[in-house]
This record gives sequence, structure tokens and C-alpha cells, in this order.
Amino acid sequence: MSKKTSATKQSGPGKGLLIFFLLLVIVAALGFVPAINHNVASGMNLVAYNGGHTTELSGEIGTIFDTLKYQRSIHILAMLLVGFGFLMVFIRKHGYSAITATFLVVSVAIPMYMLVKSYGGQHFSLSTIDINTFIFAEFAAASLLIAIGAPMGRLKMEQYFIMALLFIPAYIFNEWLILDSGYFTGFLDTGGSVVIHAFGAYFGLGVVANTLARFKDAPSCESDAMSNQFALLGSMILWLFWPSFTSALVAPDRVVLTAINTVFALCGATIATYIFSRIIRGKIEIADIANAALAGGVAIGSICNLTNPGYALLIGIAAGAISTIGYTIIAPRVERFIKGTDTCGVHNLHGMPGIFGGMTGIIITGAAGVQVFGIVATVLIAFVAGKITGLVIDLLGTKEIPYSDEEEFLLDY
Repeated sequence: MSKKTSATKQSGPGKGLLIFFLLLVIVAALGFVPAINHNVASGMNLVAYNGGHTTELSGEIGTIFDTLKYQRSIHILAMLLVGFGFLMVFIRKHGYSAITATFLVVSVAIPMYMLVKSYGGQHFSLSTIDINTFIFAEFAAASLLIAIGAPMGRLKMEQYFIMALLFIPAYIFNEWLILDSGYFTGFLDTGGSVVIHAFGAYFGLGVVANTLARFKDAPSCESDAMSNQFALLGSMILWLFWPSFTSALVAPDRVVLTAINTVFALCGATIATYIFSRIIRGKIEIADIANAALAGGVAIGSICNLTNPGYALLIGIAAGAISTIGYTIIAPRVERFIKGTDTCGVHNLHGMPGIFGGMTGIIITGAAGVQVFGIVATVLIAFVAGKITGLVIDLLGTKEIPYSDEEEFLLDY
């Protein structure tokens, strides 16, 4: 009986891998089903016909649409505080620091962004204090939370504060350069794959570059069952509200399509993460599920309101595969190259999928040059600004006990 059981266990993984491959092929094939894409496109045309455009709305109806944007903005706040916050508590005995740092940088980013954007010339202008500016401020806060994920656990609390103060001006400059300056006219990035996600990731990598030697003999980053379950909670909050993130500022007639595309992309990434984590590692790594499953939301951002669910599913599958391969294979090579540790793996979840998402914009615009140069400019500005920020926050010293709340909190555990 024992020999038979052993043989069964040995043959299981081989059959499982075959099933995984077949599942991936079937799901990917759905992306090319003409009926799905045609029916959804027809439905969206009907919505557009009945819905009208915001530029033609009366003041009262415009207020209604602003109220709907407000509801999505609250969803984004849930992503920022609960989603990002709990996603970063995977570090054992560092939960207080992760949550507090999340509170702190969001509290800096949103008002700072709005104040800077509202200061026009020589006077303060209240005309730009509206729901759109508020949502853009939330986007800036999201990018900042991505950035602090790279040095998470190795900064003192006041260093997160300084990092936030230096991040926002750099983010605003890059946002203006890529989207508003006119130098990159035609650049497509509706949901921020590049301007939000990739910028935050490479800013964070700039901060941690050449810091490996400083923490050579420090305690390692560890997690346990409880901290990983909290991280999964954060991941599910992000997954749940991601459609509100991508559809926050799109035209009313595109909100439903954007939400559907986002969900399809997230579904594709989740399936691909499970499959590739099992194939590469042999067993499922829970950190892959908590992180790489979100890569579809990152990658679909650039064309979230212009593609269809079938192609969104394919983009999600590709993004999930890229992110999982990043966590399993690419991450150690990147860390050796930059000589720094990316604690939360922001390059794997936001950096590479963000660039991939930006490249999908070429399919829609056909303007490869503008899209590629916009991506390159964003990455360079982010990394250089991050490196400068890292040098500044180093002036405040080094955290004595990395990956621990002990140094700064009154502990009750």
C-alpha cells in the first residue's frame, strides 16, 4: 500500500503540469473568440449612444457624474490604505511600521500634490480643486506607495516622510512632461501603467541602489503564516477595487468597458500566476499569488478603455507570467545589478508589467517612437530622482534593526 501511494504522488505533478498547460491554452484562446469581442463592442456602442459625452452635459448632470467619480475615488482610498497597507505587512514583526508608513506617505502625497497643482503662477487657484485633481492626487499617492515598497523595512519612519516630500515634485514633473508638455503627444497611458506604476517602481529601485553593503550583516526579511494572510487580504482589496482605479477618469461611456477589461486582465494574471508558480517552483509560493496576480491590473492600464475583454485577458496572462518569472528568476539578477534589495518586489509587480502595459499602447496608436521614448524617459527620470532621494535620506542615518517594529514602536506582542 505504501509503495502504491508513493508512486501516485510521484505521477501527480506530471499530470498536473499537463492540466496547467491545457488550462493556459484554453484561457488564452478565449482572447481570440470573435463573438465575445463583437458582442461587447456592440454593447459599448449602445451605451455610448445613450450615454453622451461629459463635455455636452448640463451642470446638474455633470455634478452627478462628479459624484460617481467621488465614489470611485473612495474605492481608490481603500486601495491605498487597506490594500497597499496590508499587502506590505508580509514582513514578520514589521506590521506596525508598514501600516504607519502607508498612513504617513498618503497623508503627505494627497495634499501636497493638490497644493502644488493648485498653485498657478503668483496666486493660489481654487478652480483646480475638483474631483479630477483629487483623483490625480490619489494616483500620485499610489505611485509613492509603490516606491516605498522597494526599501520597505530598511527606513526609519522620518525617512519615509522625506522620501514622500521628494517624490511628489519628481512625479508631478514626469506627469507634466509625458502627458501635458506636448513633447510626447499621442502617448497612451489611460490607467497609468507607465506614469504611475513604472515610475513608482523605478523610483524605488533608485532609492535602494548601492545600499546592499550597508545591510550586509542585518537580519533578513522574514514572513510567517499570519503576515502572509494579511498580505493576501491586502492583495484581494486591491484586486477588488482595481476597476475603479482604471476607470476613475475615463469618459462615462467607457467606464463599464474599462471595468470589464480590468477584471479580465486580473483574472488572466491570477490564472497565469498559479500556473507559472507551480511550474517553476514545483509548489505554489503564496507571495506569488499575493503579488503577481495583480500584474494584470498594472499592465492593462495603458489601454484599459480602448481594448476589448479578449485582448485584456491575453494581456493579463502575459503580465502574470512576466511578474511570476520576475519573482522567481529575474529578481536576484536585478538586485545584484543595482546592488540593492527590492523588499516588496516592486520591479516584478509594477516595473516590468508597467513597461509591458505601456508597450501595448503601440497596438492602439501605432506610434511606436512616442510610446517607447515616453517609457524610457519615465524610467530614467524615476531612477535618477530615486537615486538622489536615496542620497538625501541617507543623511538621516540607517535603521538600526531592519524589518522590525522594535526600534520605533511600543510593542504589545
